[in-house]
Amino acid sequence: MLIINGHPNKDAFNFGIAKAYKEGAENSGAEIRELVIADLNFNPNLQFGYQKRTELEPDLLEAWETIKWSDHLVWIHPVWWGGLPAMMKGFIDRLFLPGFVFQYREKSLFWDKLLKGKSARIITTLDQPGWLYKLLFGQPSTNQLKKSTLQFCGVNPVKVTYIGIIKGSDETKRTKWLNQIMQLGKKLA
Repeated sequence: MLIINGHPNKDAFNFGIAKAYKEGAENSGAEIRELVIADLNFNPNLQFGYQKRTELEPDLLEAWETIKWSDHLVWIHPVWWGGLPAMMKGFIDRLFLPGFVFQYREKSLFWDKLLKGKSARIITTLDQPGWLYKLLFGQPSTNQLKKSTLQFCGVNPVKVTYIGIIKGSDETKRTKWLNQIMQLGKKLA
């Protein structure tokens, strides 16, 4: 299992979430690796799109090997302006490339999904309730990561957990959330 943390601030609650999930998964005997996107040295800009390949930096090559190794990907990130943090989006843009995670078919609208056999859990923090994020805004970050990225590449099932309202939450509420996340880790879900 691979835990991917997309929050750039190591003091953020997202790191407590990653720790709780890892602890639960370790109690179930899972082999766990962690990837903190903010620790990686890479250019997040997909400068040429898919027209010209930009060589992957060593940290991205190592991240790719870890993604290939893992059968379950746990993505942890905050929702900012309805979307993913910039560095996390850049990580996906640079690494989730044709030939790696999907392959276009010649003269076809369809593609091959190269990450089949993997599952995922998205844990995202919000400054609003998850139901409100869905109702008012259509959950754009979830749609982007779940549908347009992971499922597009064959990862299935992809389950989602919303944690919020983070802003102004007290220690009691945060402890409750961390216990919930630890239980998810124990179930390896």
